[in-house]
Amino acid sequence: MISVKQTTAPRWLGAIAACVFSLSLQPGRGQTGLSLNDLSAFKTTGKTWAIGADAYADPAKDRALSLTQGTGVLAVVPGSGGADLYTTAQYGDMDLEIEYMMAKGSNSGIYLQGRYELQLLDSWTAKNPTSGDNGGIYHRWDESKPEAEKGYEGYAPRQNVSRAPGLWQQLRISFQAPRFDAGGKKIENAKFLRVELNGVVIHEDVSLSGVTRGAMSEQEAAMGPLRFQGDHGPVAFRNIRITPFDKPRPVFSNISYQVYKGRYADTLDLNKYPPESKGTQASFSAGSINNLPKEYFIKYSGTVQIKEAGDYSFNLYVPGGRGIMRIGDKVLTQQGRGQRGGGAVASLQAGEFPFEMLYTKFQDWGDRSLGVAISGPGIREYVIGDASIGGGRQAADPILVAARGNTILRSFMDIPGSGRVVHGISVGSGDNVHYTYDLDRAAIVQVWRGNFLDATPMWYDRGDGSSRPQGAVLRFGKPGYFVAKLSSPEEVWPADTVLDFTQKGYKVDKNDLPTFLYTKAGAQVEDSIRVLNGGEGFSRQITLRNPAGTYYARLAVGDKIDNVNGLYLINNKSYYIRIDDAGGAKPLVRTSAGRQELLVPVQSKLRYSIIF
Repeated sequence: MISVKQTTAPRWLGAIAACVFSLSLQPGRGQTGLSLNDLSAFKTTGKTWAIGADAYADPAKDRALSLTQGTGVLAVVPGSGGADLYTTAQYGDMDLEIEYMMAKGSNSGIYLQGRYELQLLDSWTAKNPTSGDNGGIYHRWDESKPEAEKGYEGYAPRQNVSRAPGLWQQLRISFQAPRFDAGGKKIENAKFLRVELNGVVIHEDVSLSGVTRGAMSEQEAAMGPLRFQGDHGPVAFRNIRITPFDKPRPVFSNISYQVYKGRYADTLDLNKYPPESKGTQASFSAGSINNLPKEYFIKYSGTVQIKEAGDYSFNLYVPGGRGIMRIGDKVLTQQGRGQRGGGAVASLQAGEFPFEMLYTKFQDWGDRSLGVAISGPGIREYVIGDASIGGGRQAADPILVAARGNTILRSFMDIPGSGRVVHGISVGSGDNVHYTYDLDRAAIVQVWRGNFLDATPMWYDRGDGSSRPQGAVLRFGKPGYFVAKLSSPEEVWPADTVLDFTQKGYKVDKNDLPTFLYTKAGAQVEDSIRVLNGGEGFSRQITLRNPAGTYYARLAVGDKIDNVNGLYLINNKSYYIRIDDAGGAKPLVRTSAGRQELLVPVQSKLRYSIIF
């Protein structure tokens, strides 16, 4: 029995803010890795493609890429003639996660269903990316149009967050296949629902009226292969993970509702009170019920058909109130404090079951709307209910800080896994590369490519004093002192201490660029960080005055540091370190506490580059 109690003030907790649905990728549920032990997952490839254990692309040489022996990495072999690669499996709706490496000057692409291309290109330092640049949705093509109009409906990435050639990059794609009716007529376009490049959203909800240029077929279809372009230069792929969404959705039917006016809690039998109104609906929609009061209780009931047994999640969105949903004898979600449901997952068998959903709205500022987010085996999360499932209090407009020239902003900076930098200086450039400096430890804590800062957390409402990078961020772990005085190269790098460190602030040159000043173990230090030509990264120069003893600079810490022809690859090809002037000193890579460190002795001056 479902029971409620009418009351002048609800015992359900407090004032409630509406929760807005946002599409997110769903890693893990039904996800499968595309095997790269051999080429058996693909159609015949000839000599174009090869499998190896790792790839290396020289950032200074055009279209140079090599493989080491082993398995786990798929690559186009330079000089092999070039041909595209197709999976034997066919896909419709899917999420795709993949890592890739571009050779310098190389060009490739990933075609969803063999028809809709997401461009891969060495667009490392492009300032104004187009649809033909890395991460762009390639244009469509019409040969009958005038030359300047042949290419159309291409979509550039929101910002260029590409990495340097020879570094691994990560894509996450959420794709929806075109929809067709029973007669084969297209009733909905294919869509890139969401694309993330190196952790940054570059596309959302992009509808494609047809196939992009170079598609395997002009004819659209519900299913198609994953296709890798291989005729425009060397490229490598690894960690290809696919989540298909090809299972039938639950079907709700015989939906009826009863509306009760007023505020309600949860302890009295509804049967003692006649409903204010009642009726039937094709779907859940509080907004479409006529003469609905500002405060009300709705009871929905009907049947739901589960097409395939598995674990299902039904999450409610109930602005200004609370709700609960039951299927059969199982409570699937109970809504509290105006947030989406708690994400409870229930195992359901195939079949038809009665359902019941209760929704009470007791805050008059909330929207008259109701949504249910559903996911399950082979089913991407989707929402049924009112078109507007948000409402109520609106999210803050973002407060964004651009860096059209050299820009300095002081703020707190939160570093995931490493806490908060409380004396952070973020320095932006018109070359779209930026960094954050920790004044307390004289350390670069992060660099990033793309847009500069989101200062919303700093200024919105009461604010918390922090800002966030907008682009693709490369973080260097827990901040530690950059310079230390060691008695030998084997001495453990000293833990954070202020006993031998004094921060002296910074000076700004005529170009508005800071040089940081401090003393460390008796030596006076100047720390100057400047953008490399073309925005390839940063050059950093350390100058020591009055050193007494042997000083070292720790340039990098990582799980793996490789020296390839004098260029250091850090953390399995996440970024490069290039030592430009060590004054004749020899760098060393050592292991400490299970990790590797790149150290250089410093006599009076050291200059090196961070390339990413």
